[in-house]
Amino acid sequence: MKILPAEFENQSIRRVYDETAETWSFSVIDIIQVLTQQPDYQGARKYWKVLKGRLAKEGSELVSNCYQLKLAAADGKQRLTDMATAQTLLRLVQSVPSPKAEPIKLWLAKVGYERMQEMADPSLSLNRARETWQKHGRSEKWIAQRMTGQETRNKLTDYWANHDIKQGEEFAILTNLIHQEWAGVSVKAHKTLKGLQDHNLRDHMSEAELIFTALAELSTRQIAEADEATGMTENSKAAKKGGAIAKQARTALEAKTGKSVVTGENFLPPGKVVKAIKKDGPK
Repeated sequence: MKILPAEFENQSIRRVYDETAETWSFSVIDIIQVLTQQPDYQGARKYWKVLKGRLAKEGSELVSNCYQLKLAAADGKQRLTDMATAQTLLRLVQSVPSPKAEPIKLWLAKVGYERMQEMADPSLSLNRARETWQKHGRSEKWIAQRMTGQETRNKLTDYWANHDIKQGEEFAILTNLIHQEWAGVSVKAHKTLKGLQDHNLRDHMSEAELIFTALAELSTRQIAEADEATGMTENSKAAKKGGAIAKQARTALEAKTGKSVVTGENFLPPGKVVKAIKKDGPK
């Protein structure tokens, strides 16, 4: 399965694609959060718990059609999450009175159709990503760097997948090792610095942050390939070495400019409170 987050009206929806069954599954709580317009994850979780109990008592097959999968939560930790196909969710939406019901139904149907198109022509997914970033006001230079970084990331995860690293938790652990090493902060701490919650960190990185992330992941893959790293122990060592190479470049740049590469800047809508960077000078 491939974990490929999506957005509905600027809200992140966690989803996975089963290449064997050729079907999408979505986080039920993320859909519930959209429908109920809850401001936080916990409110949506409580609503789903009550609704799930009621549906179970009624003997609804909607509950039995859901399954659990470990996905990264807002705090970065892997947690079991109720998942359901678009077909199941289209029926579930009818149980939640919401002005967002029709828009989310159309979105779910559209996602399935777009995936079929992308399977026939993979370039369409890149075009859609570019269009989304353009709508969000990203510059062409930023978009080019984001797409280059994603290609670098994909090559690394392909290596992991072929060398005894499991998608999900193990991917997340190695990613965090690389990030901690080059940036000096964990993925979670970096998101907190930027004031992010259910957002993709890379979609809110500066150009410099994207470049150093790509350098760290490129270095990690090439070191892993040279060492023929297999399994978590060997790939963890490669991750730290790759991150360290980017760290050396980062600290050298910061020493010259007096500015921190790791920043609290983001692309959130105006008015969002963001924590300021506490910096004692280049490190």
